[in-house]
Amino acid sequence: MLDVAGLELTEVERERLRHPLVGGVILFSRNYATPEQVEALIREIHAVRGTDDPKLLVAVDQEGGRVQRFQEGFTSLPPVRNLGELYDENRKRAKRLAEASGWLMATELRAIDVDISFAPVLDIDLGVSAVIGDRAFHSDPEAVADLAHSYMNGMARAGMAATGKHFPGHGSVAPDSHEELPIDDREYEDVHLLDLVPFERMIHFGLPAVMAAHILFPKIDRLAVGFSPFWLKEVLRKRLGFQGAIFSDDLSMKGAAIMGSMPERAQAALAAGCDMVLVCNDPGAVDQVLDQLAPANDPVSHLRLARLHGRHLVERTRLALNDEYRQAVHMVLNTV
Repeated sequence: MLDVAGLELTEVERERLRHPLVGGVILFSRNYATPEQVEALIREIHAVRGTDDPKLLVAVDQEGGRVQRFQEGFTSLPPVRNLGELYDENRKRAKRLAEASGWLMATELRAIDVDISFAPVLDIDLGVSAVIGDRAFHSDPEAVADLAHSYMNGMARAGMAATGKHFPGHGSVAPDSHEELPIDDREYEDVHLLDLVPFERMIHFGLPAVMAAHILFPKIDRLAVGFSPFWLKEVLRKRLGFQGAIFSDDLSMKGAAIMGSMPERAQAALAAGCDMVLVCNDPGAVDQVLDQLAPANDPVSHLRLARLHGRHLVERTRLALNDEYRQAVHMVLNTV
């Protein structure tokens, strides 16, 4: 999965998107001006592939709060921590609002043919990680799982698969993996009893996808999570029984630099168990990966990713006439 530079595709980007190793595109704020423009950009992205070729996944980070790439023309979603605060007062109401929030976020994105938003965040906010903070539902892992379950159900009703992140949990380390490799010195049992709880619960509820964190747990494994067969194959697949798709976090982040060149990072992440790797904000590195990465033909991996394509495409111009949509906007903007 790669990114593109602006509001329209360049000819070089079209050529990259035709490469058989490319399976998706992630969009950022720089790719957005208006709903009409980004809808046209997504049509461009899909048009580069022939009708017999695999359809590209289109993704975005549209969590709400500090992480919402598409703003004007979309509902300004509050941070999910607001749902956690309401949960402490009225669980039933908070869960109902969490489902409405997930449905609203996903419906607005499906109306422009975005397949997935990398959400919900399953990290636990322990007051340690500023990069997580109010992106987390709660400081209690059971509350995180409860709210995330409702949020995922809302996304599913809108035709969007959920992606839980950042496995196995980013809330216990202060460093931002965009800037450096966070190191968590806890033992496995400590992580299992706290950070893994929301992931374990959500996998039981049918979570379709997970994004792995760039975090090193030196007392557990010598490799950072996104490059670790222990974390991805032994813990996530075998112990937790996860059957969905695994995404790497962006391999351009400084937390991933320990694994060498970009092709080496991509190969290591795929060998560790990732189904799709993200390479963003570095077109030269993307070209290196496409030139040097050995083709992989894993039918099971392809099937996991194919299941993430969006359903229930709705007409954006008719959303405002939809009663459920109007009610969801009112709930999300006025209840929290």
